Amino acid sequence: MRQEGEPLARGYAVTHPPGTVALPQPPGWHQLLLATTGVLTVEAGAGTWVVPPQRAVWVADGVPHRLVMTGRVRVRALYLASTVDVPAGLATGCRAVNVPPLLRELVDHAVRRAPLWADRPADARLVGVVLDQLETLPAAPLQLPWPRDPQAAAVADALASDPGSGDPVDRLARVAGAGRRTVERRFRAETGMSVGEWRQRARLVAALRLLAAGESVSQVAAAVGYSTPSAFGAMFVRQMGTTPGRYFAPENAAGLASNANA
Repeated sequence: MRQEGEPLARGYAVTHPPGTVALPQPPGWHQLLLATTGVLTVEAGAGTWVVPPQRAVWVADGVPHRLVMTGRVRVRALYLASTVDVPAGLATGCRAVNVPPLLRELVDHAVRRAPLWADRPADARLVGVVLDQLETLPAAPLQLPWPRDPQAAAVADALASDPGSGDPVDRLARVAGAGRRTVERRFRAETGMSVGEWRQRARLVAALRLLAAGESVSQVAAAVGYSTPSAFGAMFVRQMGTTPGRYFAPENAAGLASNANA
């Protein structure tokens, strides 16, 4: 904890229009970003994290990133001092989580109450409870990790820029100057996914943005490469634990943390 008289946490609450926004994050602060409407996308060097309504992403101190808004995004951001004793899994990098009602209310209360101070016992307890809640939540399947290898990254660029394309991996690998086996090996080593799994995740990320922008399920299914809405819906349920239509309903957020597949 910081010494008495210095803030443990600060808050930021605003509704942003569509576009790219860089929220103020001075050195020395972790950032917890909660989107209650629209879709917030966090783009960092290691990958992309998607934050639909009632979800959150943790950005550790020192991680360069930018924020992209899809639709009007109501943001609640809680900045925690980097000297606060956070769980080991939150000390570095980014992490997306599904937010149950208790944590959502705690974050909203903390943002409204901020700044929070070390010499106020109630403030210190509130920060501790928020961190306890974050530590127990599984990571949501909302990250699109990016390969570092230039040839694998070129394939990733092609897949992400046109998620509806059915171009075979063999062709994409040749364009990138590598063989399929080489690209597959590098994807697996650097992202933990096969190229096919990565492509499906890229399509899911694109779908979430389109759904947030108001596109219909059938339009989204076609845009991200699925022949029928039912095939798209089946993939969505496997990945997210609910249907596309229900995913953006606030009342559905509570059960997603236990149902979604990482």
